[in-house]
Amino acid sequence: MLLARLAETSARVAATSSRRAKTALLAAAVRELAPHEVPAGVALLAGEPRQRQTGVGWAAARDVDAPPAAGPALTVADLDRALDELGALAGPGSQRARRDRLGALLAAATAPEQVFIRALLAGGVRQGALRGLLTDAVAEAAAVPVDAVRRALMLRGDLGEVAVTALRDGAAGLSALGLRVGTPLLPMLASPAAGAAEAVDGMAAAAVEWKLDGVRVQVHRDGGEVAVFTRSLDDVTGRVPEIVRAARALPAGSAVLDGEAILLRPDGRPERFQATGARVARRGEGPELALMLFDVLHADGADLLDLPGAARNAELVRLVPEDMRMPRRDAAGPEDVAAMLADALAHGHEGVVVKDAAAPYAAGRRGAAWRKVKPVHTLDLVVLAAEWGSGRRTGLLSNLHLGARDPASGGYVMLGKTFKGLTDATLRWQTAELLAREASRDRYVVHVRPELVVEIAFDGVQTSRRYPGGVALRFARVVRYRPDKSPAEADTIDAVRALHAAG
Repeated sequence: MLLARLAETSARVAATSSRRAKTALLAAAVRELAPHEVPAGVALLAGEPRQRQTGVGWAAARDVDAPPAAGPALTVADLDRALDELGALAGPGSQRARRDRLGALLAAATAPEQVFIRALLAGGVRQGALRGLLTDAVAEAAAVPVDAVRRALMLRGDLGEVAVTALRDGAAGLSALGLRVGTPLLPMLASPAAGAAEAVDGMAAAAVEWKLDGVRVQVHRDGGEVAVFTRSLDDVTGRVPEIVRAARALPAGSAVLDGEAILLRPDGRPERFQATGARVARRGEGPELALMLFDVLHADGADLLDLPGAARNAELVRLVPEDMRMPRRDAAGPEDVAAMLADALAHGHEGVVVKDAAAPYAAGRRGAAWRKVKPVHTLDLVVLAAEWGSGRRTGLLSNLHLGARDPASGGYVMLGKTFKGLTDATLRWQTAELLAREASRDRYVVHVRPELVVEIAFDGVQTSRRYPGGVALRFARVVRYRPDKSPAEADTIDAVRALHAAG
């Protein structure tokens, strides 16, 4: 299939708000893929290339320029190979070689294909065609029940593989796919709850656990063989020998376990997330990670995903010693959740997760069976600039540059960017308001007079070499604009640094 067909589909999907219409467009494209193109084509349509690492960030995707080709010639397979080549470049001179290879790829692409490739590499394919939508499209393309595709995806974690099976073998082929020890599953996720009462609402029986700010890991053991995967299904086995040793010590011939890896200080309190993340990302010697497990999905040849949470926890207790299990207690009501939350915060952790004791493990889903409760931090910050959006946000100013007030200089210190939390109405409003305050612009960014104050929620403050204040916000998202506040009332960089020091 020509890449132009995928680029056209992506653009058309981005231009419609109807989920049914999006699914139909995507299903039509999936049906047209040749069998050998299906894994790559499905991944590209989802905005998630098979190559998890290409070495090309948003800046390079934006800045490498090339005149577009006169007509379409690139195929889906061509782009897939090019991404393989980009990811394989390493060593001295690789950065220059990567830019040259990217330039050659863009020169072979038409203008619409260039837009698609740049957005893909920058993580900006915001057409609404995420994994859930592609799952529905695969089911429609293969004429199989969507629940069968979701179940297979839960067990295999690879939508490309599931799509190949669905298109080739239909529902019967999907039903034959089971959990495979050594192949990671998409993790079950928790939905946010406003407080303890909301967290237990509707649950006949519940349990509450600490929520750690670590790295989510899925541990697979088959005899002496152990594999460790992150939330994004990346294999980090070679970087975490202490977790491998801990898994081999468990009394099970085979197991799949879910948990968190985290660095702890000598007093048992957690290190900052950056330290844990850096440790997991680094090969070689380093401080030892603690492994805290909270679920078991398979044990000694038996899949446990469909068991109630209470039954899975009983198996976890059988397999895993207490010092490797996430602290947990039954929650008869909001008071038990509140008490466990206070305990988790007192130990330096970020909150709790309330779990329905009757619920199965819904891999890859964020539903009401798991609900997270944690304090919400907010700051009132000043908008310094905004970047033009892509996909559905084309023509709108989207990614906000956020600044804290600096009393010493009278200016503002940038803390990061965010495009999250913005409704369509807010996007239209802020585009008009920011353009009215334009001070200067380049190809992608409009710099504005620092006059608009926006309330930002975030999960924490981390050390940063990218921003001049030395700190940045984690998981920042827009709560609302504050027209009632002037920039002189915005929070200061000193307040942000104090939050960082307290963490």
